[in-house]
Amino acid sequence: MPFPQRKHSMEIDNPTPHVLEAGENAVPLEVSGHTATDKLVIFMVGLPATGKTHIAKRICRYVSFFLDIPAKIFNVGDYRRNLVGVNMPASFYRSDNAEAVAARHKACDAALDDLCVYMSEDGVRVGVYDATNSTTERRNHLRKRLAESGIGTKFMCIESICTDQRLLEENIRTVKLNTPDYRDMDPEVAVADFTARRDAYKEVYETVGDDEKSPFVKVYDMQKFIVNRIRGYLPLKVTHFVMNLHTLPRTIYLSRHGQSEYNVLGKIGGDSGLSKAGIEYARRLAVYAKEEMSIQKTTNDDGTTKEGVVPIRLWTSTLNRTKETTQFFEHPTIRWKFDNNDEADWIQFRHMIKRNLDELYAGGCDGMTYKEIEMKYPEEFGRRQTDKLAYRYPRGESYMDVMLRLEPLAHEMERIREPVLVVGHQGIHRILYAYMMGLSREEAPYVSIPLNTVIELRPHAYGCDEKRVCLMNKQEMSEMSDDGQDEPVTSIPTSMPMAKRGSNSEKKKDFAANDPVMDAPSH
Repeated sequence: MPFPQRKHSMEIDNPTPHVLEAGENAVPLEVSGHTATDKLVIFMVGLPATGKTHIAKRICRYVSFFLDIPAKIFNVGDYRRNLVGVNMPASFYRSDNAEAVAARHKACDAALDDLCVYMSEDGVRVGVYDATNSTTERRNHLRKRLAESGIGTKFMCIESICTDQRLLEENIRTVKLNTPDYRDMDPEVAVADFTARRDAYKEVYETVGDDEKSPFVKVYDMQKFIVNRIRGYLPLKVTHFVMNLHTLPRTIYLSRHGQSEYNVLGKIGGDSGLSKAGIEYARRLAVYAKEEMSIQKTTNDDGTTKEGVVPIRLWTSTLNRTKETTQFFEHPTIRWKFDNNDEADWIQFRHMIKRNLDELYAGGCDGMTYKEIEMKYPEEFGRRQTDKLAYRYPRGESYMDVMLRLEPLAHEMERIREPVLVVGHQGIHRILYAYMMGLSREEAPYVSIPLNTVIELRPHAYGCDEKRVCLMNKQEMSEMSDDGQDEPVTSIPTSMPMAKRGSNSEKKKDFAANDPVMDAPSH
């Protein structure tokens, strides 16, 4: 049975209707990324340990996931390691070492050649050349090669400048010492060698200037920005995104709402309140938030552990089940000095309600079970089985639609320095999790986000660390009946690696994948 169409009070004379090439429930262009027709090459500029690679990776992650624009990083360090190996001494980076300079230039040109080949491909939009690019001569060489390639791409420089010694030391300690060049090396020896390497680059370093007559963005300590000659859709999108980035460690906590009354009935969507089990989870989440999330544990030089309260944010959707899940949270006020030296009172877990965190809207299927949808609207059910990412519920939303409204939230999640707890919905958390963990858009709709589980994410320059903590297991929920929301098996690809489906956990799960109670999807 096809989904009923709206009735009109009069017949419409439309012998040549506008037919969407992609068919029913077609994806709008602004959702699929096809409005961005320009090509853009980004040259990273800056001394080592200024956050260039972090910025490059976040840019590519953002444009590929939320804008659906193909992007790739060409890291010259990787080419150099392939050419001459790892653990090269600091003397290798001196400008008066002719043999080393020739080898480094060879690695730079190899990366540039691959970049030009990549950017010449149809459909490719963004390429990032990640290197120090520390002299005007080198940057002019890059621009000349790009112009001679005939690709017809725009280009811009993003220069990262770090004058904050504390931030620089943090970058060296948390990022550089974990790279292949210094892995398994004594930390003190590694820091000394890296400092000497950085000094070698510093001797010849030339900042990007107006005399280069080129578009650029200068980033000072991730707080001050200079924007020059930036124009066009993609360059402006990238610039705005970069102005939200920082390299400070941060934690993002994701939790679904407690079990809702509609969960128990097997209905999707709706705006029901919590079940008895859901209320119990809300109590446990409040305790865990107070005792674990708001407490930062640090290790002193002598090996002892120090604990202290840290400011933390709380976001929910506008729907009752998320707001009820946070009803037991305490909101004490603490005094805090921020990284920009401002000092102010901070309300812990101050409740911020965000409409773009609302669950994927099921439209005409809102409040139905999957079995009811299959029986009443088999064609719609089949479309969803075929392409869960792009499928749009009649008069409702698709995952791609939700990604569009979550894009501004991605900027905010990159911008904030404090930990944040997002109490939301499975469909929403699937997208946020996939973005942070580096999964593709196609994988996002199939990520497992169980009930009663806190997912702790710690993004960094080379990926994102994850920990899962179950606050209420299936045995404790034994009084509940099957909530009926288990999705048809055919909509979940069995070939997807479990690690990519979010199976990493602090302790072994007591339920199987797609469990109808604990792992019951809502969309």
